[in-house]
Order: sequence, then structure tokens, then C-alpha cells
Amino acid sequence: MKKLVIIILSLILIFSLSACSQQASETPQEPQEPGNTNADSDFKVGVIHIGNPADGSGYTYAHDQGIVEMQKALGLSDSQIIRKNNVNDTDPTATETAILECIEEGADIIFGTSWGYMDTMEALAAEYPEVIFSHGSGYKSNDSNFNNYFGRIYQARYLTGIAAGLKTETNLVGYVAAMGQDNSEVTGGINAFALGVYSVNPDAKVYVKVTNSWYSPEEETNAAKALLAEGVDVIAQHCDTPNPQLEAEKAGKFGIGYNSDMSKDAPKATLTSAIWNWGAYYTYATEQALKGNWINENYFGGMKEGLIAISPLNENIVAEGTAEAIKEAEQKILDGSFNVFDGVIETNDGSTVGEEGKTLDDATITGGINWYFKTVSVK
Repeated sequence: MKKLVIIILSLILIFSLSACSQQASETPQEPQEPGNTNADSDFKVGVIHIGNPADGSGYTYAHDQGIVEMQKALGLSDSQIIRKNNVNDTDPTATETAILECIEEGADIIFGTSWGYMDTMEALAAEYPEVIFSHGSGYKSNDSNFNNYFGRIYQARYLTGIAAGLKTETNLVGYVAAMGQDNSEVTGGINAFALGVYSVNPDAKVYVKVTNSWYSPEEETNAAKALLAEGVDVIAQHCDTPNPQLEAEKAGKFGIGYNSDMSKDAPKATLTSAIWNWGAYYTYATEQALKGNWINENYFGGMKEGLIAISPLNENIVAEGTAEAIKEAEQKILDGSFNVFDGVIETNDGSTVGEEGKTLDDATITGGINWYFKTVSVK
């Protein structure tokens, strides 16, 4: 009899546990916060590129080097990185397709590296709240899963301007620009560069040629040739390819690269380059997402954060005293005693911007510079 009771109680316990297990499996899971992923899960990172990092230089290459740095720092496998290359940022359909493919392949966070991806990322962020959307160079964001990131590249522009100002012998310095005066990112960079030139060579002029494209190898080449025809002997650039440096080298002139160290492309011409160390941001943002600690905040780093730098000076061709002049200015930027856009600044139309004893704020620098410094002319 006692044995029968034990059997009956055991059966009751088994059925009870089974019911509890079934009830637990049917209980709805709490919605996951954006990026709330454990390190041991199949976490994936998507990145949308306007070009191909295999080109080995320029804008896309610099961004992808940051992705590579992040992958190594966090120990992610190749299968956890989803790249979409050569995505035209003027084509919303192509942009949407690339982003949706990243989502379908399991991306937890997606980095869009070019300006034109902004509106599409904004729309898809609302549609896919469980995915983090992080947009480079833009200004839009939301309050949950969509932010923007960029940096104080004007700091490096100023330092490279010192190298150009000391090197020029014709006092004519060229600048290949992706966009015109209304684009604050490009125009602010030109002005910072021109201010750097002016700080060591007040007699030098900066001639600008606009391509009206973020990525156009042919137009970048043509712009450089046109500037050389104007008599410039140093060419700086805000464009993706090293073509302006290559044209400067062919002409026996000199240049200032951008995005990555372009001395590898034009070793006889490139004095130095204004460079991005995108790994500083990509590692930070991805690690936070991986740990479930991602905070929706916009990022604007500089030299102090390790996001911005200049490449090593090409000692074989820079002018004497360049290293010392740049080091002095760099230290002032780092210790906060100098901020590039300090005080009253004269423009090329005879007006002024800024105030004595003050510096332009980040909002103005990123979205409100639609003027050129007094030594700048558009050709």
C-alpha cells in the first residue's frame, strides 16, 4: 500500500513539473532593448560603405580600418562582421536594400558611414527598434536606437595647414573639395586648413575647386589638374581618393592627404595627411552594444579622444621647422588653450564671424559654417 502511494505521488509531481515547464515556455519574453546582447551570443555588426575598402586608401578604407581594429579589440569573428560595399549614398533604394540585408543576416548594430545614408537609416530605425543604427557625419538621431557620430577633423586640418603654409613657394595652395560653401563639414575643414596656413604664412592664398560629389575619382583628378594649372604647388583635399596627391606627384608638386596616410600612394608628394582613427568610436560603440550598455547619445570626438590625428610627417620633403611648429600648435589644442575657431574671424566677403574671447560652438562648426576665411577663393 505504501509503495502504491509513493508511485501516485511521484506521478503527480511529474505532471506538475511538466505543466510548470509548459507554462514557462509559453510565457511571452520581455522585449529586448537595442543592443542588449550577451558577449557569448551570435552578435553581429553591419557596416555600409560608399566605396570598397580593398582600394587601400581614402574614406572607405579609413572607416574599414576602424572596423578591423574594433573586431580585433573585441575578439569578434569574421562571420560577425557584415560588410556592404559600394552602396551609392545618393540612391535611397540601394541604401535600404543594403541595410535590410544586414538586418536579415542578423546585425545587432549597423554603422552607415556616408552622409547620404542618413534619411534611410532614420526611417528604418523606426521600423526596426531592436537594431541600433549609428550614422557617420550626419546630424539626425532619435531618442532610442538611432544616433550620429563624427569628429573634430578641423583640428587636424589646421595642423596640416601649417605644413602646407611652410612648404609653398608660390604662396598658392590648392584644395579639392567634395561640396560647396553651404556644406559646413567641408567648408569648416577648408577654413581650419586656411587658418593653419595663415598662422605661418599670411601671404598665402587657398584656391578651392569643388567636385560636388563625395566620391568621384574622375572629378577629383580633374579638379587637381585645374588647380595645378592655376599655379598651386601644394594640394590639400576633402575627397575620397588619393588622386589629387597622385596628380601633385606627377607635376613635381606637393600635397596634403585625407582620411588615411596617403604617403603610401604618393610618397614623393604627400607632406602629411589629416586622418581618422575610426576604431576609437567603433570599438567603444560596439562594446557598449555587445554588453547591453549602449546609450543613445551623439558622438563628437577629437584629438584628445584619439579619433583625429595627422599622419607622420614626410621628413624628406617637409619644410624645415614644420615638426616644431605643428607640435606647438597641437599641444595648445590638446591642453585647451587654443580651439582653431577662436575670436573674431575675417571672411572673404569682408564680414566677420565669432566674438573676442570666445570660440565657435560645436553646433555652429558642424552645421553653421557657410562662409570662407579671408584667404580662400573658389576657382
